[in-house]
Amino acid sequence: MTRVDLNTGSHDLPVSPALEEFMLSGWADSEQYHTAADEGAIWAVARRRQLHDHFPGERLIVPAGSFKRRSNDQHYRFRPHSAYVWLTGDQSSDGVLVIEPDGEASLFLRPRSDRSTPEFFRDRVYGELWAGRRPSLGESERRLAIATHHLAELPPALAGNGVATRVLRDVDVHVDRLTANAAAPGDAEFAAVLDELRLVKDAWEIRQLEEAVAITTRGFEDVVRALPMAKRTSERYLEGVFWQRARLEGNDVGYHSIVAAGAHAATLHWIDNDGPVRDGDLLLLDAGAETRSLYTADITRVLPVSGRFSPLQRDLYELCLKANDAAMDCLKPGMEWREFHRAAMTVLAHGLADLGVLPVPAERALTEKSGLYRRWTLCGSGHMLGLDVHDCAAARAGSYLQGQLKAGQVLTVEPGLYFQPDDELIPAELRGIGMRIEEDVVITEDGYRILSSELPRQPDDIETWMHRVSS
Repeated sequence: MTRVDLNTGSHDLPVSPALEEFMLSGWADSEQYHTAADEGAIWAVARRRQLHDHFPGERLIVPAGSFKRRSNDQHYRFRPHSAYVWLTGDQSSDGVLVIEPDGEASLFLRPRSDRSTPEFFRDRVYGELWAGRRPSLGESERRLAIATHHLAELPPALAGNGVATRVLRDVDVHVDRLTANAAAPGDAEFAAVLDELRLVKDAWEIRQLEEAVAITTRGFEDVVRALPMAKRTSERYLEGVFWQRARLEGNDVGYHSIVAAGAHAATLHWIDNDGPVRDGDLLLLDAGAETRSLYTADITRVLPVSGRFSPLQRDLYELCLKANDAAMDCLKPGMEWREFHRAAMTVLAHGLADLGVLPVPAERALTEKSGLYRRWTLCGSGHMLGLDVHDCAAARAGSYLQGQLKAGQVLTVEPGLYFQPDDELIPAELRGIGMRIEEDVVITEDGYRILSSELPRQPDDIETWMHRVSS
């Protein structure tokens, strides 16, 4: 039998002892001794106390996660788990937050690859000369206002049986393995509580979301200015223009941008963004910039590519705007979460009846036994917003979807109409039109405040704004 050689080799040549010795010598001390505490990390101290108060006497473990492979030896840009960021202010890979039964909190981190070992020049994933500088443990402790330890110390720190332990699972496979035999009173409940604690934003978080909205607003203006080039290329050009703004002023986009021209707007989560942009069509732009603190906006506007709505486009836009306004009239503390959706759907169902689309009267279509209007509305009218675009999704229904609005919650309001291009039950002139107006809103003590109000929402104002921005 012929032996098959499976040695794949390496891109890098072998390192001689002489080269290694040479690489380990002659480096300056680059410790940043005067690192100041981040504002976000200071706010995180109170959040950790909140979490401990929910589970006193238990050990709580929240990992950041690690790199995810994109292809072969290429990884996606790292983005930590939102609960980890909320509790620490840290964004480094592989970190693990541990809150002990007495409430004492520690971070276990992979420190910078200093010059004492060859990692800094040999490790393609973590080596400083390959991947850039990570903070030292001392720098992290000062910046994050929390005790920090080397990640290698995590296993002995978690050793010992009988300690009631809750772990945020399916984030870091190494942490899951390390705690597989831990006394676990309820990890699913732990994940739910973590999201429920994040439902109400503190003042610092609201400022981050205001910043995300401001960046996004400038990104929408960039897109309007780029429409002439998009007509000669495709939706992808506009996607790139918005992404440039998000990367320039923030961390990235908070989710895949929906840049949907023409009939693509009828696809709720259109992200291929490879279609033509033509005069006479509408552009549905659903995009949000993520700040460097990782909070994201989520705004949608429908823009006439030519700069002017046609009469039919205007009528449909005004119907959606009426539904959006009806939804926001319901926003105040104590209101049931579902109420603003029901208000919007009432407006849209009656509008569909007026268009001659509904096969039954609007009131019958709105009953639970019917719901026929949903053929053209498809989804809910909003969601929580924060570190995730669909924030706090693990929160239990009683605290979120079946709960009541509270001051400090931030949500989107986005009822829409979606007429598929192959829908033979509607007039031909409606086919291939998608319409959604999405605002980012914070609930206040006596009502609400629209965070995205700098972007126009009235059709006349949109046309005026597009002309001004593109001039």
